[in-house]
Amino acid sequence: MTDAASKTIRIAVPSEAPGGLDATRSGHFGRCQCFTLVDLVDGGVGEVQVLANAPHTEGGCMSPVMTLGEHMVDAIVVDGIGGRPLMGFHQVGIAVHAGTGRDVRSAVDGYLAGDLPLVGFESTCQH
Repeated sequence: MTDAASKTIRIAVPSEAPGGLDATRSGHFGRCQCFTLVDLVDGGVGEVQVLANAPHTEGGCMSPVMTLGEHMVDAIVVDGIGGRPLMGFHQVGIAVHAGTGRDVRSAVDGYLAGDLPLVGFESTCQH
């Protein structure tokens, strides 16, 4: 039974295979091998899932945006992102945060501590 007062937030972290909390973070979300999805429940780590990323093609950064939206992600923690996918995340209601740390667990800890700033259009990749 779930307590009605409990709050769950699902974050996604672009990851190298095999994914999970100890996986290495990927440098660019559009080319990551997978996403580690972490449910944060009442300020702590709950369920962890791994979602494979589709192969990246030209203009293909919108595919993961839609996939993460379908998986009810609330926020993503990235190292780099282009303007078009950043706009896409805004449109589907997913907050985009700049991450720190080498592994997924460090990104999750930074998110929980409130240390990860939102990414603005001035910070997007220009390629």
